[in-house]
Amino acid sequence: MAKHSPQEHTSNEELSVPESASAQAPENRTGPLSTITSLMVGTAFFALWFWLLPPALGFRAIPAGWRWIAALPSVLGFAVALRCVWDFGRTGHGTPVPIAPPKKLVLVGFYRYVRNPMYVGFFAGWIGLWLVFGRANFAVIASAVAVVLGIHLFVVFYEEPTLRRLFGADYEEYCRNVSRWVPRVSAWKR
Repeated sequence: MAKHSPQEHTSNEELSVPESASAQAPENRTGPLSTITSLMVGTAFFALWFWLLPPALGFRAIPAGWRWIAALPSVLGFAVALRCVWDFGRTGHGTPVPIAPPKKLVLVGFYRYVRNPMYVGFFAGWIGLWLVFGRANFAVIASAVAVVLGIHLFVVFYEEPTLRRLFGADYEEYCRNVSRWVPRVSAWKR
């Protein structure tokens, strides 16, 4: 459970939610239906951009049929990233941007499988786009490696220390049970 700031009220009376209130507000509960809905909306959103944006940027699809197989992980990867943005706002009451971080530790959705699902989703999405539309050359590969290394260093030297400072033992327990980059097979249950 996340630590409370001194400004937050912590008495049991103020934190408890009557059963009737939780029964009246199902939109405040996160369940499989909201995850599926978010993924469907995210998939539709990114699928639309997947088909409209590349021609506008000058990408030209190579007619080899096998390349289109990469469209599926690309769209799903971007949908995962979109769902993570949703979870930051809904559960963490913040954003992924460091100037407006979450106020609560986000341990729902894809965060139960891997600590950085937003980055993993974007990585899968861009790799898929690259397979469908890109052409490999040294400059692009070197740039991609530099970006991945930069993200890793940002996570290790900024994000993780900041989260340890903000959420203490709760974040330490999370780190012991959920990998930074490689997703778990089953969801972590606290």
